[in-house]
Amino acid sequence: MVKEEDKFLFGICKVGERGQIVIPKDAREVFNISPGDSLIVLGDKKKGLALVKAEEFRDKLEGED
Repeated sequence: MVKEEDKFLFGICKVGERGQIVIPKDAREVFNISPGDSLIVLGDKKKGLALVKAEEFRDKLEGED
């Protein structure tokens, strides 16, 4: 894992035949992602994909910090 302030490079993951990826352990630990958590997949054709925990996304929409 490479870290620069609040930015990270966690490594590479491959997409399996069924479109699944494994999120690197370091990334799961930093972002507190556990089995059973729901993630929202956001996309921008120019910037790429982003994963956001569903509960955090909902909290932001509801105005909670």
